[in-house]
This record gives sequence, C-alpha cells and structure tokens, in this order.
Amino acid sequence: MGKGISTLLGVLGRRGFPAVTVFASVIGASFAYLAVTPRLYETSARLMLDDKKASVSELGRDLTQINSTAIGRNPLADQAELLKSQTVLQLAISKLNPPIKDSSTQKPLTASDIRSNLKVIIVPATNILDLRYQSPNPNQAAQILNAVSQAMVEENIKTISSEATKVREFLAEKVPIARQRLLQAELAETKYRQQSGVVATDDQTRSLVNSLAELENQERILAVQLQETRSRDASLRQVTDAKNINTAYASVREGQDEQLKVLRTKLTDIETKLIEARTKYQEAHPTVLDLVQQRDEIRALYGQQMARVSSSNQTANFNNLSNDQISQTLISDLITNDITRLAVENKLNAIQKMRANIQSRLALIPIQQQPLTVLTRQREEAAESLKFLQSKLEEAQIAEAQKVSNIRIIETAVAPELPTSPKRTVVLVIAGFFGSILAVGLVLLLELMDNTLRDATEAEELLQLPLLGVLPRLPATKLSLEPAEQFLDDLGLVEPYRMLLKNLEFRNVDNLQVIVVSSPLAGEGKSVIVSHLAAVSAMLSRRTLIIDADLRKPSQHTLFNLPPRPGITDVIDGTRPLLSAVQSTTIENLSVLTCGELRGRPSQILESAAMKALVAEAAQRYDLVIIDTPPLSACADASTLSQMSDGVILTTRPGFTLKEVLQRAVSELNQNRIPVLGVVVNGMTSGTEKYYRYPSEEYPSILSRPLRRLTSLGSSARNSANDSRSN
Repeated sequence: MGKGISTLLGVLGRRGFPAVTVFASVIGASFAYLAVTPRLYETSARLMLDDKKASVSELGRDLTQINSTAIGRNPLADQAELLKSQTVLQLAISKLNPPIKDSSTQKPLTASDIRSNLKVIIVPATNILDLRYQSPNPNQAAQILNAVSQAMVEENIKTISSEATKVREFLAEKVPIARQRLLQAELAETKYRQQSGVVATDDQTRSLVNSLAELENQERILAVQLQETRSRDASLRQVTDAKNINTAYASVREGQDEQLKVLRTKLTDIETKLIEARTKYQEAHPTVLDLVQQRDEIRALYGQQMARVSSSNQTANFNNLSNDQISQTLISDLITNDITRLAVENKLNAIQKMRANIQSRLALIPIQQQPLTVLTRQREEAAESLKFLQSKLEEAQIAEAQKVSNIRIIETAVAPELPTSPKRTVVLVIAGFFGSILAVGLVLLLELMDNTLRDATEAEELLQLPLLGVLPRLPATKLSLEPAEQFLDDLGLVEPYRMLLKNLEFRNVDNLQVIVVSSPLAGEGKSVIVSHLAAVSAMLSRRTLIIDADLRKPSQHTLFNLPPRPGITDVIDGTRPLLSAVQSTTIENLSVLTCGELRGRPSQILESAAMKALVAEAAQRYDLVIIDTPPLSACADASTLSQMSDGVILTTRPGFTLKEVLQRAVSELNQNRIPVLGVVVNGMTSGTEKYYRYPSEEYPSILSRPLRRLTSLGSSARNSANDSRSN
C-alpha cells in the first residue's frame, strides 16, 4: 500500500506540470466558453383550451365546442402548431411596440426568429399549453411571449367570428327565398279556394293528405341526403382514388397492419440508400447490388404479408395504402358514406312505394278536396321553414357580434431574473470531470511512452546493483570548481558526494584506490561527478588524482580552468614523467592529469602497456585515483580502463538514461567480468525524488562557516601518514 502511494506520488511529481496544464486548459476553455456564449433568459406563459359553451346562442356554442371525435386527432396538438404559424407570429410582431430587433443581426424581428426560440409543450392530462421563449434580453422575452399569447387568442376569436359570418350570410340569402315560397303557397291556396269553393275536408281526407305530405317531406329530405351522400362519395373517391369499397377496405386493413408498416419503413430506407449509392457508384458496384437484393427481399416479404392480411382477392397497391391517419380516416368515411347511401336509397324506395299507395287511395277521394289539402300543407311547411331560417339567422348574428373564444390566457410571461443558459455550475463540473480524465490520461500516456529511468528506487530494482548515492542537480554556477569555495562551502551539495565516498569505502573492505567512472550515454554528468567527488575526497585530506581518459571529448581541464597539456599523451609517449605531467588545482590535495595533445588513436593509447604503468604508478602515489572515461555505448575505453581499476561506477540521470541502454551496459560489464561497484543517480531534485533530503534544509546554521575549516583539524595527521607511505 505504501509503495503504491509512493509510486503514485512520484508519477504526479514527474508529470505534475503537463497534467496541471491540461486540466487548467480545459477549465480555461470552459471559462472562455462561459465568457463568449451569450446568456439566454427563458420565460413561460400558459394557455387553456376551454371545453365549455361560452356563447349564449346555440350556433355560437357549436362553433366554440372542441371537436375531438376524429380518430387520432388531438385539438391541443392543432393549437400548438397554430401557435407557430406565420399568421399568429406576424400578428404578434405587429403588437410589439416599439418594434424589437434581433440581438445578433440587429434586424427587425421576423416570424422565423420567434419560431426558432419558441417551444410549445402540451401539459399531460390537461387542456393547457405551456409556452416557453428564450432571448438574450429577459424583458424582450416576456414582451414577445405575451404578444404571441394575445395574438393566439385574437386569431381564435377571428376564426370563430369568420365562421359565424359565413353562416349568417348563407341564412340571409335563404330567408327571402323561404318568405317568397310561403307567399306563393298562400296565394295558391287562396286561389284554389276561390275557384273550387271548398272550405273544409273530412277527417279521413285530412289524415291521408297529412300522411302523404309527411311522406313527401321525408322523400325530399331523403333525396337531399342521397344527393349529399353521392356528392360526398364522389369527392372521397376522387381524394382516396378508391375504385370500390372492397379495395378501400383492404387498403385500410393493410395500412393499419404493424408488420406492413415496419416493412414499408425498411423499404423506404433501402430505396433512399439505393438512390444515394447510385449517385456514387456504378450499377454493378457491390454496394448497389447488395441494396437492390435487400430491396427485392423486402418487397417479397411485403407481398407475402399483404396476401396474409387481405381477406379477399383484392389487394391494395403499395402506393395506395392508407398508412397514415388522415388516409385511414378518409377511407373510413368513404365506407361509412357508402353504407349510408345504400340505406338512404332503400329507405327512399320504401317511402316512394308508400307514397304511391297513399296517392292511389286519395284518387278515390273527391278531386276538389285533395288539392286543397295539399295546398294547405305546402303553406304550413313554407311557414315552418321560414320560421326556422329566421331563428338560425338571429343566432348567427348573435354569435358574430359576441366575439367569443375557446382559448384563454391563464398565466402571463414575466421577465426572468436569472439566465437559464449556459448553466455555469454544470459547465464547470463537466469541464472539471473531463479535465481530470484528460490529465490522468496524459499522465498515463507519458508514463507509457517514457522509457527513461525515473528515480533511484527504479535504478536499484532494475539493475540489482548497490545504490552508492543520489546526487543533486548542481546549479550552472557550481559546475566548475573555480573557485572551489562555491561548492565546498555548500553543505547541501557536498554531503551527497561525501555519502557517495563513504558508501564506496563501506562496500569495499579492501583498499579502494583506482575507480573508473562512466555512464551508458553521454550527457549524464559523469565528468562533473568525477571532479566534484575528487574535490570532496581532497577536502577530506585524501591525496586525490583525476585522470581525464576521455580522449575524444575531454572536459576536466575546463572544469578546473587548466590548460589541456601536459597530460596523458605526454606521459604515454615518454615526453614527461607522471609527476611532471600532473597539474595542481586550487583545492589542496587534488591534482588533475588532463588528456594532453592527442597523438594517435585513443584506443591505441589506452590499450598500451604504458597506460597500465601510468595507472599503477598513480595508485602508488595517491590515496584515490578517479578515471573519467567515455560513455559505455560510445566505445570500449571504459571497459578497457576498468580492467586496470578496482571497479567501475555507473552514472545515470533520471528522465534521460534509457533503461534498455543501461541494462545492456551492465550486462556487457558482467559478461566481461568487470566489477561494478554500484550505481550513482545524478541530477535529482525534490520534485523527482522525495526520499533523499539534503541537509541544507535541516542544518542551516552550519552553512555560516566554510566546510573546509571543519576538516582542517585532522589534515596534518593525515598528510604525515601519506608522506610516510610514499617514502
């Protein structure tokens, strides 16, 4: 558990910056979105569709009554669509005073602008419409929605009044005609009475005449009904294109079949895809052929299903199927109307037979009495018809003048105080969620892609070698040891090198004199480690020599501000003895043998017997010899010089050293039986390694005194011992 937490903390320490950057970018983008996106305010209003008789006249009540008897019809849905119609929205725009302009285009508001921001919701189980409107301006949103509500009410009043006007105009034309008919009937009766001298008839004659008149009246009504049904039948047949009733009935059944509906939908989708495919590919393309095959299969299934559904041999054509509600309603009306027509025809035939029978009976009645009875009945019928038309005309006039409506406003819109979009909290929560996911994903991706060494713990586990030390990243001003006090007086930098030196002594019981320092790759700081480790060793009163054996890219003379020659090459070719070629530094007990002027191949120089003799002589004259060599991956110089030493130290750098290269370098050293003293992790910071803390934070008081003074007490005794050993 503790290891997992420490690993997680290490990952966060290494990848904290990119993770925080990604998270901050997402949060910043969300704030930018909130800043750029205009705020929208939503207001609402409510309308109710009243199902009550609001008019005092019977005709007005009929006009305002909600008609929902049609199958599948919803009056609220009709009104909801009417709310978004061009007529209502234009009327609402005309009511806005002063006129409102669109906030984005600064152009006058149009019906399309209102329609795009208007939502109409039917409240379930009620006759209420919920109107909602969004606008960047809360006051304008309330004004527009109230104007739409008022326009809807006025349009409803106008529609009802218009229907009442049409009825009134129709009745106004029929009343004079009925009055003229009554006058003619009265004149005919009076004339007949004057000519015939008949005043009254007996009860039998009157009864027969009344029955005949009633039958004639029914015959006229049925004739009118028959004419209406025939006209309606012709209109319905023309609209539905139905040839006969059986075909129409089959069309309704097949149009209502759910499986046929599914097959028609699939067939329509396939044909649409086939049209698109033919615009892109040739007819022989596999995609086109596959779609054609699917279409034929669906058509075959459709034919089989139609044969199953059809109860007779007559099957409706696919294009004539009544698969929508309107078509099914029209065909149902056609079938009902045809049945009604047959019933009216049968009833009319029966009445005509009865009328003929009564007429034959009246033939026996005296001729003078029969016409009088007929004329009297005609006069009475004309009077009743005129009275009925006059009554309806009065109702139409009342309905037209009353201005009734079955829609009323039950809740007006008010200006909202808070915006409804965008939702700041929701946007920030979503941004935080996705920002966290992206940050974690980036950390995981970087960890998976990173093949470099991460920290000292990983180096120790990966190589199974002793961890000699963890060295801090040196500031650029302290890479060079001139002046040396900048480094030696800094406890936080000196102590890690001192611990490295002590670890070397503790892990090697034999006298450790010659050390080779190398690294898998260039740039891992081995030369700086050599110079600073030697400086600490010299500070501890050890006679220390640095041999810069990196002949291809020497750097020790630069770190100590020394001339490159005399050096190794001068000793190898015999030009100078070792003590003459060694250069002193400003640090007591520390000497440097630089590379010298390169004469010949570096490999020949380092492989020579003179080089072995040089290393052996240096081991006799100095307490500690540290050899700086080229990287292991560059050449075999480090392996060659390691055979002349007591062991090699591998230098690594987190975030730079490739694990694969490091493992291969250790494997080669083991194969060559070269003793590896251990691994040094260089360039660590508090962010990359949490477990190695340097004493600069814990002992600040010590830093007030130079460290070189702390070691001066034992230097004379140590020098005496060294002199006696050299003698």
